[in-house]
Amino acid sequence: MKNKELAQKIKSLRSRKGYSQEELSEKTGLSLRTIQRIENGETEPRGDSLKRLAVAFDVLPDEIVDWTVQENKGFIISLNLSALSFVIFPLLGVLVPLIIWISKKDKIRNLNEIAKDLLNFQITWFIILIVGYIIIAANTASKIEISGFFGANLITSMLVSCMIFTGIMYFFNLIFIIMNTIRIKNEKRLIYYPKIRFLKK
Repeated sequence: MKNKELAQKIKSLRSRKGYSQEELSEKTGLSLRTIQRIENGETEPRGDSLKRLAVAFDVLPDEIVDWTVQENKGFIISLNLSALSFVIFPLLGVLVPLIIWISKKDKIRNLNEIAKDLLNFQITWFIILIVGYIIIAANTASKIEISGFFGANLITSMLVSCMIFTGIMYFFNLIFIIMNTIRIKNEKRLIYYPKIRFLKK
């Protein structure tokens, strides 16, 4: 394993735990200079040093040593396409990509950035969908309140409005997934809009 890859992993684990280099030094009993040399790729932790780092990060030593950043465009494409599960049920467009991302988090180059963009878009899309249904239902309720009439025509009107809205939202989501799958193949930056940044980069 290259020292540079191991250094990147240790930096990532330290950052995830919210430790400074000084705090990691205190928790492991390793000198600050040793921590700096490891993170700069100048040396590779072995034996006792590796065990101390693993304890500090709450992982197994093998999880540190066996980790490498891979190029895997096929996996990223699969992650993006997994969002199509929204067709079965809207929330699946968030849950399925989330599960797939977690399974390979930090192990594939650019995966975290792409997964966060995708998930932020899917969460935003789901919220807009629910809000849209609420607005349609509220609009129907206001018509009932004004007219004092609750009949088949209003129900039919509400259902038609929901179907049209759903069709537009589904088409919008589908287009973005297909477009970004092509962009991944061509190694271009993903474009997902609108998206609220629930998951920060």
